[in-house]
Amino acid sequence: MGLTENHKAHAGGNAEAKTELNHPTHYETAEQDKISLAQKLIYGLGGFVNNLLAAAIGGMTIVLNLGLGMNPALVGLLGALPRLTDALTDPIMGYLSDHTKSRWGRRRPYIFFGAIAAGIVFMLLWQLPVGKSETYYFWFFLIGSLIFYLAYTVFATPWVALGYELTPDYHERTRLMGVQNFMGQMAYLVSPWFLWIMQYDLLFDDIMIGAKWLAIAIGIFTICIGILPAIFLKERFKNVPANQITTQRNNIEKNIPIQEEPPASLKDFFNGFGATLKFAPFLKLCAATFLVFNGFMLVSSFQFYVIIYYVFAGDQSLGAEYAGWVGTLSAISTFCVIFIITRLSTRIGKRRAFFVSTGISVFGYCLKWFCYSPEHPLLLLIPAPFIAFGLGGLFTLMGAMIADVCDMDELQTGQRREGMFGSIYWWVVKLGMAAAIATGGFLLNATGFDVALGGEQAASTLIWMRFFDIVIPVIASLVAIWAIASYPITEEKAHQVRMALEANRGIPG
Repeated sequence: MGLTENHKAHAGGNAEAKTELNHPTHYETAEQDKISLAQKLIYGLGGFVNNLLAAAIGGMTIVLNLGLGMNPALVGLLGALPRLTDALTDPIMGYLSDHTKSRWGRRRPYIFFGAIAAGIVFMLLWQLPVGKSETYYFWFFLIGSLIFYLAYTVFATPWVALGYELTPDYHERTRLMGVQNFMGQMAYLVSPWFLWIMQYDLLFDDIMIGAKWLAIAIGIFTICIGILPAIFLKERFKNVPANQITTQRNNIEKNIPIQEEPPASLKDFFNGFGATLKFAPFLKLCAATFLVFNGFMLVSSFQFYVIIYYVFAGDQSLGAEYAGWVGTLSAISTFCVIFIITRLSTRIGKRRAFFVSTGISVFGYCLKWFCYSPEHPLLLLIPAPFIAFGLGGLFTLMGAMIADVCDMDELQTGQRREGMFGSIYWWVVKLGMAAAIATGGFLLNATGFDVALGGEQAASTLIWMRFFDIVIPVIASLVAIWAIASYPITEEKAHQVRMALEANRGIPG
């Protein structure tokens, strides 16, 4: 992992000049630090499965209201409560994957079996019997969701951690996360059409039958594709315990036998959990993601309701079709955003690239007020490409930035904890998501919405739905920009950390 000639050429010179806005330091990626396109695509397929499951469990729950007539507040709780449990299990899974030793590595066994379990449980979750009470459906779906999220965590948390350790290079990490996000966004290319598919009368007799068969298709796909990263990707620290990576070299040179890592313990878990939460650069990334993503999630369902009940006066079929087109355009736009932000990040740095992408999304959210028009429904499409910069930039940059954080943490603590950092990052996201979904159901009730009224919703209801849909994500995004303004890890800083680690680190597995 030594410096290339380009590394050396760019590493010298005046430090102050290197860090000026118009003269950033750049380091070329060494050949040994590059990840093949095939490996990037395979890792990206894991992202597709990860996003598909998340989008499906979130987007399909609308049928509990539209198909079974459940109260929106109860539907919101069904979305929130399992995510609270999921958020609690994520750090445990991250800790376990950091400390697992097997002939197949720390992450891969969990990814393999987690994909299979998640696919099977997802299929079963939507086989809802007909003619039951609201209470029955609530408990059936709640218990099933809890089991599903446990299986989902076993797959997703080690998969996330695996991406942080595939390369030590600052820019290659961004490119990896760019490909991963590109592949992952393909899930959002198809997921906006789930509602349309489930209620398509030429295929299914009703929306609940549609949900059953769609779930079977998603489950089979999850199993077949989700196992591929476990089969074809290699781990950098496969057989090296997390707290021994930085000491092996010195021990070998001094002829000191390498001691076995002590068994994982509850005390060790909580110590690692606390230390991770105290790491300031990491907390800034968590805060920004919480705000941007969950500001969007809080009102994500509002878009469907605004389109159906404001733009199309209660026409569910036509509203679902247009919502599908909006989602498709958003997904296509995100592909372009990922490419743009990946390139931009290599020129101006990850932090400034985040400012640009989030700022453009704020503009897109503001456009919604003028583009939700019953007279001109095609205007719905205009804000989508701008809004796509928010989540597209966020998940392209944050994964790469967390990988940099893992390196800085290792330098300070001597511990390699990709699993813990990745799990706590998504733990924070999911806690916020749980609160967002639950609050979203109550907010919808607060607008005065009544599904029984169909297209006869009160004018004030429609205004409040539009207001929440726009104002909440705008405020959240602006606060996120403020949070990242003080994020300290630049390209130059990341390079310094890497050089220090390579001077101290032992032989990777």
